[in-house]
Order: sequence, then structure tokens, then C-alpha cells
Amino acid sequence: MKQEITVVKVSTRCQLRTFITYPERLYKNCDNWVPALIGDEFETLRKDKNPAFEFCDADYFLAYRDGNVVGRVAAIINHNANRTWDCKVVRFGWLDFVDDADVLKALLSEVEKWGAERGCDTMKGPLGFTDMDKEGSLVEGYENLSSFTCLYNYPYYDTRLKEYGLEKDADWLQDWVEISPQLPEVLKYAELVEKRFGLRVYQARSMKELGDKYGKALFHTLNEAFAPLYQFTKLSEKQIDAYVKSYLGILNKDFVCILVDREDKAVGFAVCVPSLSKAIKKARGRLFPFGFIPILKALNSNDTIEALMIGVLPEYQRMGASALIFKYLHENAIKYGIKRMVMNPQLETNLKVQTLFDVYKPKPYTRRRSYSKKI
Repeated sequence: MKQEITVVKVSTRCQLRTFITYPERLYKNCDNWVPALIGDEFETLRKDKNPAFEFCDADYFLAYRDGNVVGRVAAIINHNANRTWDCKVVRFGWLDFVDDADVLKALLSEVEKWGAERGCDTMKGPLGFTDMDKEGSLVEGYENLSSFTCLYNYPYYDTRLKEYGLEKDADWLQDWVEISPQLPEVLKYAELVEKRFGLRVYQARSMKELGDKYGKALFHTLNEAFAPLYQFTKLSEKQIDAYVKSYLGILNKDFVCILVDREDKAVGFAVCVPSLSKAIKKARGRLFPFGFIPILKALNSNDTIEALMIGVLPEYQRMGASALIFKYLHENAIKYGIKRMVMNPQLETNLKVQTLFDVYKPKPYTRRRSYSKKI
């Protein structure tokens, strides 16, 4: 006979730590799961730390059976996104659970109730506060090591979510490409694009210089380029300031491309980073006391990079601007001995971005899904 399932709202720091670290037990025997950085999770989930709480409401829930945690979920309302998309959506995120339909029902029923009390009529997820958070439940590619910026989950998630009554709302496709030791022929024509349209890659002497001059501009360009995408909501100034402060300083300028026009305005960007999945897994998601060592090694010696973000303003997308970006990144990848690149997931319907990589003959890596249900 099954024990009763109890769902508890997270209200203490101790409970929040339990919420954050629960996946360590669930995936302890899973080779392809990569933990989140514990410090980053606290920064994201604490209401006094994450600038997204300017326009988001959220609560977190833990499911217990016989005194043991058997699942977790976050309930989130992004009011900016709901206004932008003219909808009344409560998001579920940070969803993890044992293979038990009753546990999932207990968790998502709590999200539905929480959302309905706040005027929502639809539930969608897995989604975060904004597009900068991990989103989309894995439905293909379980055999591949997860990107450190992406969710990983067991195959039973899709089965249980469908059983609960959730339906596909959007899919993201993640590919990988080989980086050849020579530039593809088409990229050799990037100089023609540069001369014809007055575009160029900004050549910074240091990452600090690049961040000081174009750090905020990168995210403002992202806001414009990503505006039409699924459930996207623009980053606030406080969020942009936080991302510039937290992340740009640790990046390698040779893997960050800022494309500018004749007036030195940022019109496109790409951000890549050496793959940290193996290093973060080895560090168990903890920088201290010694977790930073494998992570530093991965940053400085690696044969794989991950493309975290790429975007071009709409008015420049038909000018071949992406060729300048790819040429810059490919040349630097050769310099650093990079042999392959794993792309961040792209919406299945975003054919403009997917076809950008056709010259590299991309290969499938994963498929991720957001689900939806009326409540």
C-alpha cells in the first residue's frame, strides 16, 4: 500500500536547499545528467536576489512520501510575458519527480491551484522565469551528455506528463556540428558582406573592454531579435545589469562576437563557451572547495564549445550578417583546437536560425518540449 503524498511549500532556506539539491539523489546513477551550479540556483530562486521578481511571482513545492522527498516543482507567473502574449499562463518549472503518476499529479495539481487562485487559465512548462532559464523537457537524445545550460530528465517524464493531460505546445531542436580545420567556402565571402553593408565584428583587446562597451548592448539586441519567439519576455535593465556583472567577465573574448554597423551600433551577437558539462558533473555543481579546478581546466583546455546565444536584428538578417559571425567564431575555434560545437536549443518553428547552420551539416543532438493544459 502506497504512503500518502504530502506537498509542502518551500518557506525556509533549508527547504530551498533541499529543493535545489533533490535532483542529486534522483539522478545519482545517471551518466548523462549534469547538475546545475548550486550557487546559481540560489541566485535564481531567491526572491531577494533575482531581478525577474520585479515582474514575476513564484512559489516552490516539495512532494514527500513517508518522510522522503519524491518530487519538486516551481509555480511561476511572468506578468510581462502574459501581457505581451495576451494570456493568463502559470508556468511550471524545476520539475523533477520519481516515476509515479500520483507524485506528478500532486505537484502539478498544486501548480494549477496556485495559478487559478491568481487568475490563470492555462498551465505551460517546463519554463523558467525568462528565456535565460532552462526550459523544455527532454523527449529525444537521452543517450547524449546534457549541455550544462539545458534540462535533462528521464524518458518517463514525457509519458507521465501526457497521462496527466498535458499536450505539446512547442519543441526546441538542439544540434551539433563538426568544426573543420578549414573555413567553409561560403564563409570566405564574408568580406563582401562587410564591404557592401558596412558591418564588421568589433575587435576588442580584452573581455573587459568588450563587456564595458557592448555588454548591455548585447542583451538589448537580444531583446529585439528574440521578441517574436515563443513566450519570450524582454529582459529588464536590472536583469541585464546582473547578467553583465555575473557572466561576461568569465567569458573568452574570442568566443564572443559582437557585430556592429557603420555607427558602431550592435546589430548581432553570438556567445559561445567551452563545454563545462563534464567539469560541472565532476564538481557536483559546487565551485568550492575544489569544484572550480575542473571548471577552470575545461575553460582553458577543451575540444568542444557550446553556442549559448546567437541573434541578429531583423533588418540585418537577410544581409548575410551571420557569415561574419560564423567566420569570426570558426577562425578562433581553429586557433583553440575546437573540433565540435553543440548549439543551444532552437525553436522547431524558427527556421531562420536553423538554416543558418546548414553550411555545417548539423546533426541532431536533442529535442525538448514545452507542454500546455487548460486549468
